[in-house]
Amino acid sequence: MTASTPFAKIEARAVKRKGGPKALANLLPAPPTNAALAKLKDDRVLAEMTKRIFSAGFVWSVVEKKWPYFERAFLKFDPKRLVHQPDEFWDALTTNKGIVRHPAKIMSVRTNADFVLRVAKEHGTFGKFLAACPTTDQTGLLDYLAKNGTRLGGMSGQYFLRFVGRDSYVLTHDVVACLRDAGLDIAENPTSKNDLKKIEAQFNAWATETGMPLTTLSRICALSTGENHDAETLISRGMGK
Repeated sequence: MTASTPFAKIEARAVKRKGGPKALANLLPAPPTNAALAKLKDDRVLAEMTKRIFSAGFVWSVVEKKWPYFERAFLKFDPKRLVHQPDEFWDALTTNKGIVRHPAKIMSVRTNADFVLRVAKEHGTFGKFLAACPTTDQTGLLDYLAKNGTRLGGMSGQYFLRFVGRDSYVLTHDVVACLRDAGLDIAENPTSKNDLKKIEAQFNAWATETGMPLTTLSRICALSTGENHDAETLISRGMGK
Protein backbone atom coordinates (compact mmCIF):
# COMPACT_ATOMS: atom_id res chain seq x y z
CA MET A 1 0.00 0.00 0.00
CA THR A 2 1.34 3.44 -0.95
CA ALA A 3 0.99 6.78 0.81
CA SER A 4 -1.79 9.18 -0.13
CA THR A 5 0.45 12.27 -0.28
CA PRO A 6 0.89 13.44 -3.89
CA PHE A 7 4.48 14.12 -4.88
CA ALA A 8 3.58 17.65 -5.92
CA LYS A 9 3.22 18.52 -2.23
CA ILE A 10 6.70 17.19 -1.45
CA GLU A 11 8.19 19.02 -4.42
CA ALA A 12 6.48 22.26 -3.35
CA ARG A 13 8.05 21.96 0.10
CA ALA A 14 11.50 21.42 -1.44
CA VAL A 15 11.00 24.43 -3.71
CA LYS A 16 10.11 26.62 -0.74
CA ARG A 17 13.03 25.38 1.37
CA LYS A 18 15.59 25.92 -1.40
CA GLY A 19 14.39 29.33 -2.56
CA GLY A 20 12.38 28.66 -5.67
CA PRO A 21 12.09 26.30 -8.65
CA LYS A 22 15.37 27.42 -10.26
CA ALA A 23 17.34 27.00 -7.03
CA LEU A 24 15.92 23.50 -6.57
CA ALA A 25 16.63 22.58 -10.20
CA ASN A 26 20.29 23.55 -9.71
CA LEU A 27 20.53 20.96 -6.93
CA LEU A 28 19.15 18.11 -9.01
CA PRO A 29 21.41 15.73 -10.95
CA ALA A 30 21.11 15.25 -14.68
CA PRO A 31 18.69 12.40 -15.41
CA PRO A 32 20.62 9.12 -15.82
CA THR A 33 20.31 7.25 -19.09
CA ASN A 34 20.51 3.56 -19.92
CA ALA A 35 22.50 4.43 -23.04
CA ALA A 36 25.32 5.87 -20.93
CA LEU A 37 25.08 3.00 -18.45
CA ALA A 38 25.36 0.41 -21.22
CA LYS A 39 28.60 2.03 -22.44
CA LEU A 40 30.25 1.84 -19.02
CA LYS A 41 33.46 -0.18 -19.02
CA ASP A 42 33.83 -3.06 -16.58
CA ASP A 43 36.89 -1.49 -14.94
CA ARG A 44 34.81 1.59 -14.02
CA VAL A 45 32.09 -0.63 -12.60
CA LEU A 46 34.59 -2.42 -10.38
CA ALA A 47 36.19 0.90 -9.41
CA GLU A 48 32.84 2.30 -8.28
CA MET A 49 32.00 -0.87 -6.37
CA THR A 50 35.32 -0.56 -4.59
CA LYS A 51 34.93 3.14 -3.81
CA ARG A 52 31.50 2.58 -2.25
CA ILE A 53 32.75 -0.40 -0.22
CA PHE A 54 35.75 1.49 1.15
CA SER A 55 33.62 4.58 1.84
CA ALA A 56 31.13 2.60 3.94
CA GLY A 57 31.58 3.51 7.60
CA PHE A 58 34.53 5.71 6.70
CA VAL A 59 35.18 9.38 5.86
CA TRP A 60 34.39 9.72 2.16
CA SER A 61 36.79 12.61 1.67
CA VAL A 62 39.72 10.45 2.81
CA VAL A 63 38.88 7.78 0.23
CA GLU A 64 38.51 10.45 -2.48
CA LYS A 65 41.89 11.97 -1.59
CA LYS A 66 43.57 8.57 -1.75
CA TRP A 67 41.76 7.44 -4.89
CA PRO A 68 44.65 7.97 -7.37
CA TYR A 69 46.67 5.58 -5.18
CA PHE A 70 43.80 3.08 -5.24
CA GLU A 71 43.78 3.21 -9.05
CA ARG A 72 47.48 2.38 -9.20
CA ALA A 73 47.41 -0.23 -6.44
CA PHE A 74 44.48 -2.10 -7.99
CA LEU A 75 45.84 -2.05 -11.57
CA LYS A 76 43.26 0.53 -12.70
CA PHE A 77 40.58 -1.97 -11.64
CA ASP A 78 41.00 -4.13 -14.72
CA PRO A 79 39.04 -7.23 -13.60
CA LYS A 80 40.79 -9.52 -16.09
CA ARG A 81 44.18 -8.65 -14.62
CA LEU A 82 43.07 -8.69 -11.00
CA VAL A 83 41.56 -12.18 -11.02
CA HIS A 84 44.93 -13.62 -12.08
CA GLN A 85 46.99 -11.91 -9.39
CA PRO A 86 48.59 -14.28 -6.85
CA ASP A 87 47.98 -14.24 -3.13
CA GLU A 88 51.21 -12.29 -2.64
CA PHE A 89 49.76 -9.35 -4.60
CA TRP A 90 46.76 -9.09 -2.28
CA ASP A 91 48.84 -9.59 0.85
CA ALA A 92 51.08 -6.71 -0.20
CA LEU A 93 48.09 -4.39 -0.51
CA THR A 94 47.34 -4.77 3.20
CA THR A 95 50.59 -2.89 3.92
CA ASN A 96 50.23 -0.28 1.15
CA LYS A 97 50.10 3.10 2.93
CA GLY A 98 48.65 4.80 -0.15
CA ILE A 99 45.27 3.11 0.29
CA VAL A 100 42.97 2.33 3.19
CA ARG A 101 44.47 -0.84 4.67
CA HIS A 102 41.35 -2.83 5.45
CA PRO A 103 42.08 -6.52 4.65
CA ALA A 104 38.47 -7.64 4.22
CA LYS A 105 37.64 -4.73 1.93
CA ILE A 106 40.84 -5.26 -0.05
CA MET A 107 39.90 -8.90 -0.62
CA SER A 108 36.41 -7.86 -1.71
CA VAL A 109 38.00 -6.36 -4.83
CA ARG A 110 39.36 -9.77 -5.78
CA THR A 111 35.95 -11.41 -5.34
CA ASN A 112 34.05 -8.62 -7.06
CA ALA A 113 36.43 -8.66 -10.02
CA ASP A 114 35.33 -12.25 -10.62
CA PHE A 115 31.68 -11.22 -10.11
CA VAL A 116 31.99 -8.45 -12.73
CA LEU A 117 33.57 -10.83 -15.22
CA ARG A 118 30.90 -13.49 -14.72
CA VAL A 119 28.12 -10.99 -15.35
CA ALA A 120 29.96 -9.47 -18.31
CA LYS A 121 30.44 -12.90 -19.87
CA GLU A 122 26.68 -13.43 -19.85
CA HIS A 123 25.53 -9.91 -20.78
CA GLY A 124 28.42 -8.39 -22.74
CA THR A 125 29.39 -5.95 -19.99
CA PHE A 126 28.23 -5.29 -16.44
CA GLY A 127 26.90 -1.93 -17.60
CA LYS A 128 24.67 -3.61 -20.19
CA PHE A 129 23.35 -5.90 -17.47
CA LEU A 130 22.44 -2.91 -15.28
CA ALA A 131 20.86 -1.07 -18.21
CA ALA A 132 18.66 -4.08 -19.00
CA CYS A 133 17.33 -4.44 -15.45
CA PRO A 134 13.89 -2.81 -15.00
CA THR A 135 13.97 0.32 -12.82
CA THR A 136 10.71 -0.84 -11.22
CA ASP A 137 12.55 -3.69 -9.46
CA GLN A 138 15.34 -1.99 -7.52
CA THR A 139 14.90 -4.32 -4.55
CA GLY A 140 15.47 -7.31 -6.81
CA LEU A 141 18.63 -5.80 -8.29
CA LEU A 142 20.00 -4.89 -4.86
CA ASP A 143 19.28 -8.39 -3.62
CA TYR A 144 21.17 -9.80 -6.62
CA LEU A 145 24.18 -7.58 -5.91
CA ALA A 146 24.20 -8.55 -2.25
CA LYS A 147 23.96 -12.27 -2.94
CA ASN A 148 26.38 -12.49 -5.86
CA GLY A 149 28.90 -9.77 -5.06
CA THR A 150 30.80 -9.08 -1.85
CA ARG A 151 30.00 -6.27 0.63
CA LEU A 152 27.43 -4.83 -1.79
CA GLY A 153 24.42 -5.06 0.51
CA GLY A 154 22.64 -2.21 2.26
CA MET A 155 23.69 1.36 1.54
CA SER A 156 26.84 0.30 -0.33
CA GLY A 157 24.71 -1.30 -3.03
CA GLN A 158 22.39 1.70 -3.20
CA TYR A 159 25.25 4.18 -3.50
CA PHE A 160 26.93 1.98 -6.09
CA LEU A 161 23.85 2.13 -8.30
CA ARG A 162 23.56 5.90 -7.83
CA PHE A 163 27.20 6.72 -8.56
CA VAL A 164 27.52 4.30 -11.43
CA GLY A 165 24.69 6.14 -13.20
CA ARG A 166 21.78 3.78 -12.64
CA ASP A 167 18.38 5.45 -12.15
CA SER A 168 17.72 4.70 -8.50
CA TYR A 169 16.71 5.97 -5.07
CA VAL A 170 18.95 6.03 -2.00
CA LEU A 171 17.43 5.53 1.43
CA THR A 172 19.28 8.22 3.33
CA HIS A 173 17.91 9.40 6.68
CA ASP A 174 16.20 12.37 5.00
CA VAL A 175 14.62 10.27 2.24
CA VAL A 176 13.21 7.84 4.79
CA ALA A 177 11.91 10.77 6.85
CA CYS A 178 10.18 12.13 3.74
CA LEU A 179 8.55 8.77 3.03
CA ARG A 180 7.33 8.44 6.61
CA ASP A 181 6.03 12.01 6.61
CA ALA A 182 4.14 11.23 3.40
CA GLY A 183 2.29 8.52 5.32
CA LEU A 184 4.20 5.39 4.32
CA ASP A 185 4.11 2.86 7.15
CA ILE A 186 7.79 1.89 7.41
CA ALA A 187 10.39 1.73 10.17
CA GLU A 188 12.83 4.57 10.85
CA ASN A 189 15.53 2.20 9.65
CA PRO A 190 13.72 0.21 6.95
CA THR A 191 15.65 -2.96 6.24
CA SER A 192 12.93 -5.63 6.20
CA LYS A 193 11.80 -7.05 2.87
CA ASN A 194 8.27 -5.82 3.60
CA ASP A 195 9.41 -2.22 4.17
CA LEU A 196 11.70 -2.26 1.14
CA LYS A 197 8.86 -3.45 -1.07
CA LYS A 198 6.62 -0.68 0.27
CA ILE A 199 9.30 1.88 -0.53
CA GLU A 200 9.79 0.48 -4.02
CA ALA A 201 6.04 0.60 -4.67
CA GLN A 202 5.93 4.20 -3.42
CA PHE A 203 8.72 5.42 -5.66
CA ASN A 204 7.25 3.56 -8.63
CA ALA A 205 3.88 5.20 -7.95
CA TRP A 206 5.47 8.65 -7.77
CA ALA A 207 7.41 7.95 -10.98
CA THR A 208 4.14 7.10 -12.74
CA GLU A 209 2.45 10.17 -11.23
CA THR A 210 5.18 12.66 -12.19
CA GLY A 211 7.15 11.13 -15.04
CA MET A 212 10.32 11.88 -13.08
CA PRO A 213 13.29 9.49 -12.81
CA LEU A 214 13.78 7.72 -9.49
CA THR A 215 17.03 9.61 -8.97
CA THR A 216 15.23 12.95 -9.21
CA LEU A 217 12.40 11.82 -6.94
CA SER A 218 14.89 10.59 -4.35
CA ARG A 219 16.87 13.83 -4.38
CA ILE A 220 13.76 16.01 -4.08
CA CYS A 221 12.62 13.89 -1.15
CA ALA A 222 15.96 14.46 0.57
CA LEU A 223 15.82 18.21 -0.07
CA SER A 224 12.27 18.49 1.23
CA THR A 225 13.10 17.63 4.83
CA GLY A 226 15.87 17.48 7.41
CA GLU A 227 18.51 20.15 8.02
CA ASN A 228 18.10 22.87 5.41
CA HIS A 229 21.64 23.47 4.17
CA ASP A 230 22.22 26.35 1.74
CA ALA A 231 22.87 25.64 -1.93
CA GLU A 232 26.62 26.33 -1.67
CA THR A 233 27.04 23.73 1.06
CA LEU A 234 25.02 21.13 -0.83
CA ILE A 235 26.94 21.70 -4.05
CA SER A 236 30.24 21.39 -2.16
CA ARG A 237 29.03 17.99 -1.00
CA GLY A 238 28.34 16.83 -4.53
CA MET A 239 24.58 17.38 -4.44
CA GLY A 240 24.43 19.95 -7.24
CA LYS A 241 24.73 19.64 -10.98
